[in-house]
Amino acid sequence: MKSSITKNTLKAIYRLLDRVSPLDQDCGQLCGAACCTCGSEINFPDSKGEDDFGIYLLPGEEKMFSRKEEWLGWEKNHAEDYEFPDSWHGTVYFLHCKTAPCCPRENRPLQCRFFPLAPHLDEDDVLHMVYQDSELPYECPLISQEIPLNEDFIRATYTVWKHLIQDPLLYDLVVMDSDFRIEDLGDEIEYLYP
Repeated sequence: MKSSITKNTLKAIYRLLDRVSPLDQDCGQLCGAACCTCGSEINFPDSKGEDDFGIYLLPGEEKMFSRKEEWLGWEKNHAEDYEFPDSWHGTVYFLHCKTAPCCPRENRPLQCRFFPLAPHLDEDDVLHMVYQDSELPYECPLISQEIPLNEDFIRATYTVWKHLIQDPLLYDLVVMDSDFRIEDLGDEIEYLYP
């Protein structure tokens, strides 16, 4: 599966998202870094990373990693075996933290940098930012308590997704997720931006 997003573009996106944060404080202090630790070998030392909580890299994002990072566990999966868009074929990479919550923040994958936001395309194909609504094995206070997020974080995440959906694979992913969201929530979708 070949993404049109280059490594240089990904580096620029990482740099942009390094400059913003959901809150002015470390949001992990609110929940004990739940999103970083619930799948780690620190909390589940006998798990060997199998079936742990983790994230999928976006297509092409594997270029940002050597696959020798000691803080990451890697799994190679076939897109066809999971719920991905029909246009996705071949390898998708699933990662879980092995040394959480002590990952090098500047190397976090995009899905970690976007959280708790998700891209959503409405019926008119207009991009919006919404709260992540995937089922999670923990409660995120940013979502459950609707703690106001920094506007610069929301705008930067929106800007990145505006660029990323130019890639057909990522566009198809956002369309699929948005269709599920529309089916589940209908008119109750809360747009955070714009």
